Amino acid sequence: MNEGNFRLRELAERVGAKIQGDGDANIIGVAKLESAGPDQLAFCASDRFRSALEATRAGAVIVKEEHAGVCPASALIVNDPYYAYAEIANLLHPRVRAEPGVHPSAVIADDAMLAEGVSVGPAAVIGEGARLGKNSEVGSGVYIGAGAVIGDDCWLAPGVYIGHNCTVGSRVMLHAGVVIGSDGFGFAPGPEGWRKVPQLGAVVLGDDVDIGANSTIDRGAIEDTIIGNGVKLDNLIQIAHNVTIGINTVMAGCTVVAGSTSIGKNCVIGGQSAITGHIDICDGVTVMGMTGVTNSIREAGVYASPIPAHPAKSWRRNVVRFMQLDDMAKRLKNLEQKLTGK
Repeated sequence: MNEGNFRLRELAERVGAKIQGDGDANIIGVAKLESAGPDQLAFCASDRFRSALEATRAGAVIVKEEHAGVCPASALIVNDPYYAYAEIANLLHPRVRAEPGVHPSAVIADDAMLAEGVSVGPAAVIGEGARLGKNSEVGSGVYIGAGAVIGDDCWLAPGVYIGHNCTVGSRVMLHAGVVIGSDGFGFAPGPEGWRKVPQLGAVVLGDDVDIGANSTIDRGAIEDTIIGNGVKLDNLIQIAHNVTIGINTVMAGCTVVAGSTSIGKNCVIGGQSAITGHIDICDGVTVMGMTGVTNSIREAGVYASPIPAHPAKSWRRNVVRFMQLDDMAKRLKNLEQKLTGK
């Protein structure tokens, strides 16, 4: 099989799909159902896209069994079209990899260790005792602190910062502006003002972690901040010191997690959620977007707290009533006491 140019049967074999139609069809890329051409592949994941499927001009479509009968093109029949699409899209549109080697403007400590196949871009800085695994790519302007360890096959986009003694697993992708191992927000109040508490821990990222642009993960105050294998974080996320996140948890953009909180594995955290510190969230929890989590969650399930948008006139009335709830509750309690004599 050649990258970027596949026979349909080759793609079917890769994702374990059943073929309907021409297995020798040549596929060179992916596109939406509405715009795909005869040498492109699309996917249909639900009935919502049925009309687009029926009208598509794609060369092939990834579908569920229930949609195969209305597909006018050749089809790859699978249980989960979107998941199969992700595999095939990576095959047809592979990431362009940098050539191994070190740019002349990079600054690398004498005792830093770079394994075979490493690429280091312009103006990158690699500190004393740092170690980079094989085939890892370091973009322009990346800073890797002293004693940091980067695993195999990692990709560090331009402008990434890795603090001293932090550990990054293998196959990790850090997008532009990611900061790993900045100081946690630790200050002790006293008669002379706020006194900075040294942040002595590090950050440990597991394997197959993906962190979006301009997200920040703080180093631990004493012990490490730990991000488990397979965790995916969106853009503009703040993870405070000593947080732990379990394997395969995903978190959408602009979410903040305060210090010393533990989030379990296989959780889904919606965007703009705010999670307070020193609590535990168990495995398998879904938190909907814009939710404030102020207490530990001990049982798997879906949790939410945002108020949906509604007309401003109604919203203002409801805000006034909300401010009156405490007084109304007291009056109701007094009335109950009068009626029951208790």
